[in-house]
Amino acid sequence: MSTETQTTETPNRMLFLACFVAIVTTSFGFILRALTLPQWSAEFNLSNTQTGEIAGVGLWPFAISIVLFSLIIDKVGYKNSMIFAFVCHILSAAITWFATGYTMLYVGTFIMALGNGTVEAVTNPAVASMFPKEKTKWLNFLHAGWPTGLILGGVMALLMGPETNWKLKILLVLIPALGYGLLMLPHKFPLNERVKAGVSYLDMLKQVGIGGALIIVGLIIFQIGSVFGWATSVNVIVTLVIVALFGAFVRTFGQPLFVLMLLIMLPMAITELGTDSWIADLMGPAMSKIGLQGGWILIYTSAIMVILRFCAGNIIHRISPLGLLAVCSGIAALGLFFLSGADGIMILVAATIFGIGKSFFWPTMLGVVAERFPKGGALTMNVTGGVGMIGAGVLGAVILGFVQDKSIDNKLQAYDQQNKTELHSTYATTPRSSMFGTYQAIDAEKLAAAPLDEKTTVTGVQEIAKKEALKTVALFPLGLMVCYGALLLYFRSKGGYKAVHLSDTVTAPTPV
Repeated sequence: MSTETQTTETPNRMLFLACFVAIVTTSFGFILRALTLPQWSAEFNLSNTQTGEIAGVGLWPFAISIVLFSLIIDKVGYKNSMIFAFVCHILSAAITWFATGYTMLYVGTFIMALGNGTVEAVTNPAVASMFPKEKTKWLNFLHAGWPTGLILGGVMALLMGPETNWKLKILLVLIPALGYGLLMLPHKFPLNERVKAGVSYLDMLKQVGIGGALIIVGLIIFQIGSVFGWATSVNVIVTLVIVALFGAFVRTFGQPLFVLMLLIMLPMAITELGTDSWIADLMGPAMSKIGLQGGWILIYTSAIMVILRFCAGNIIHRISPLGLLAVCSGIAALGLFFLSGADGIMILVAATIFGIGKSFFWPTMLGVVAERFPKGGALTMNVTGGVGMIGAGVLGAVILGFVQDKSIDNKLQAYDQQNKTELHSTYATTPRSSMFGTYQAIDAEKLAAAPLDEKTTVTGVQEIAKKEALKTVALFPLGLMVCYGALLLYFRSKGGYKAVHLSDTVTAPTPV
């Protein structure tokens, strides 16, 4: 057991600030890469799907580090884990600075995601333990750090202008990284609520159970398999072996409601993070018509998120967490649908709706899990976050790229048939494949050298395909609204939603 514990019950507000700045750092890395993705794509001749894969690897390795550290964090210590995260953030910036192509960009982003996952593996249970009676409220405060980082990092990068070398923008992540590194050094982390209450390590694992393990292990193994080119049968076998070994130890399916929450986390994360990974690029052409860079739309929706997350306490007192999630899902679906067809000033109106809708998703989901499954300690909270990140990375970011590429492929063929041209055979000459299917990608170098009229036509098709991708994403929050509504009815039949509180009595914990 780590000795990094506090003897006082008073929450350490400076430690909370360190956790907040660490979350800011994770979103700094996210927004800086989102804004430089178009520059990477142009400089290294990446397809939309390759660009989506780099955006995705900024998310899914998060699941590996957050799950692994959740299993050992009470042993290795919260502060040691944060030191590992700090090293990852510094190393990622260095590798990306020296990148010469797809591989180094991919590796640098991978390491950043490992650091981000470690940050959340520490900060989520630490804050929940500091504020055991107000978990959802303070987790919303903590995760206001995410949009805060998007705003600060995004504004700094955008003000540097599109002509500024992307390498200089990437180095901005060092500012908050050094900040949380210095802030956390003099402080000790609180004893985890599960450990304090004497809930054993085995009981923590049983909260996740075979059902939860199957979801998170399957997602991780299939993504690792796609990176190393494993056959589907190999992925299945490796997943089943790991889950079988885990199942032999815990001998329980896990909490059914928790397993359901993991499944719901997938479309929720795709709606928020999958869209945010692409929004600057998707809305770039439409935003340029009103004289703004596409990245400003992400800054704007993030500002809405900061304000609303700091108002979460008052809102949650008036509506249950599940009711809040159901309402937000419907609002987010409307926002995405309107964004897919918006032009001019209506882009900001649609973005406002979407920004309101996505504001409470992530921290409120973590709050529900923390309130309903406190015996799961760091593990249940962080497995939930891990499933969300890997879902957004494996499915969200990549599917948005594929939808664009496939739509461009099809629309260009249709244009040729209608106008007796040969644009598709001239410019869509690069065969590519992803987990969602095959397509013919546009060769960026050929398009750059094309005659003006042909370039204008192909670019027009690309712009239409980018915005139409948002209609596909709008289906996810619609499904979420149905799921949260069903959960509301379930809890109503049980007497209403209530948080579960562990005993405050400190007993000797089972050794980790």
